[in-house]
Amino acid sequence: MLPFIHIGPIALPTYGLFVAIGILVGFFVLQKDLLRRGLSADPSVIIGVTAFAGLVGSRIYFLLETPQEFFANPWPQLFSTMGFTFTGAALAGAIALILIARHYRIPILQMLDIASPAAAIGYGFGRIGCLISGDGDYGVPTSLPWGMSFPNGLVPTTERVHPTPIYEFLAAVVIFWILWRLGARWLNDKRDFGKLFGMYLLLSGVARFLVEIIRINPRVLWGLTNAQLASIAYVIVAAFLLLRSPRSSNPQRA
Repeated sequence: MLPFIHIGPIALPTYGLFVAIGILVGFFVLQKDLLRRGLSADPSVIIGVTAFAGLVGSRIYFLLETPQEFFANPWPQLFSTMGFTFTGAALAGAIALILIARHYRIPILQMLDIASPAAAIGYGFGRIGCLISGDGDYGVPTSLPWGMSFPNGLVPTTERVHPTPIYEFLAAVVIFWILWRLGARWLNDKRDFGKLFGMYLLLSGVARFLVEIIRINPRVLWGLTNAQLASIAYVIVAAFLLLRSPRSSNPQRA
């Protein structure tokens, strides 16, 4: 594992590097989606604001999962490069997208649709960063031939464990492909606004729920992890978006 790339006196975190790569890939996906929809919004503004909000939200949500530890010694934890959560990123990113939609006068559900494929593939690259840095996002011990150990990771283990970041990366690629294909069918018909975002929530929620079964995250309620509880919420929202009557769907322009 390689938590840092050393360039002279500079130590570049590999997780941060792959997050940056994911943001860059997301930018090109978003740019292509805006072009095929015939919208003139600036993809650099959308991806920049959303990515920044997502990183901040991800960090804050992670810290508030253990408030006693955070408030006992807040400042070192606040600026640490370790500890991020998908749920915090999703919530903060969604709020940013709503504000951006209002700025560009694009229907909110359409903006969420546009961002979904980019979010899916960007998340996948972030997970490769988790793998290379060995930041503890791996699974339980396994005897399967593709099991990996992380003796030099940020959260080291010499046991062979499930490389769950690889599972999540592969799932993200499949989810991106599905969303991109569906997005071509659900472009600019107002009756379809929100469907693509619903599919993103559904597929991402199911994928994360399943991988959490073998992740080492602590169980907090009903034998489920925080991520699994959030995944259930994603699926519920997805069901509402996908099953609502097209006739009653009349998205208002922001």
